[in-house]
Amino acid sequence: MKDAKPINSVQNPLVKRVLALKDKSRERKKTELFVLEGQQEVQLAIEGKYELDTLLIHPDVCNDEDFLKSLENVSPRPEFIHISNEIYKKLAYRETTEGILAIARSKSHTLDSLVLYSENPFILIAEAPEKPGNIGALLRTADAANLDAVIIADPKTDIYNPNIIRSSVGTVFTNQIAMASTSEVIAFLGKRNISIFCAALNASKIYTHVDFTQPSALVVGTEATGLSRPWLEYSHQNIVIPMGGQIDSLNVSVSAAILIFEGLRQRGF
Repeated sequence: MKDAKPINSVQNPLVKRVLALKDKSRERKKTELFVLEGQQEVQLAIEGKYELDTLLIHPDVCNDEDFLKSLENVSPRPEFIHISNEIYKKLAYRETTEGILAIARSKSHTLDSLVLYSENPFILIAEAPEKPGNIGALLRTADAANLDAVIIADPKTDIYNPNIIRSSVGTVFTNQIAMASTSEVIAFLGKRNISIFCAALNASKIYTHVDFTQPSALVVGTEATGLSRPWLEYSHQNIVIPMGGQIDSLNVSVSAAILIFEGLRQRGF
């Protein structure tokens, strides 16, 4: 990058800014900016039409000429920064990020901004998930299944938490994501005649005995507390995955994957 500005001091204000965005949800919300790292993540953010504010490149590590050339065509054009090895080690979460980080602008994730393009939508809803690893895994599954949307009800965690971006391997940028209160999500589904199927133990049918070929929302809760009462009250049908061992539940991301791909099987995926 001929026009890249070099930065060599870890005391540079931009370095401090990146660290603040990585470490503090409050800073991300205030500035509407976040940090991502890795070639795949940057590519997926571009494909997801995220606006890149700044690209920080370690030229000794990031030397894929085709990838670097593709960045020249990003619009609007971000600021290009060359960073030293010392700065890269301070900013990067892991060594396998191909020498690139980016500051990007966050998107709106309100229900009002969510567009369901399919007349027969298939949606995943997660109520109050907290663990970034679980959220990332849910997003990876949703991307693999090409779901119409992922809705997080009563969110507890900033969707641009670096651990979510990393564990989702960038699929946080490829999914349609909305966040709202449980009551708002239930009203949203009701207005669109989308059937609610809750993963719950009580009054349940085995998941393979339920029709997911209609407009459907699969709703999963946390392993610790399950789903709140409103979901169970408005559920069209509770569903359960049969267990053959001593435990009565699976990790939420594993359960969601099983349910989602049964729905896809029924839909002829």
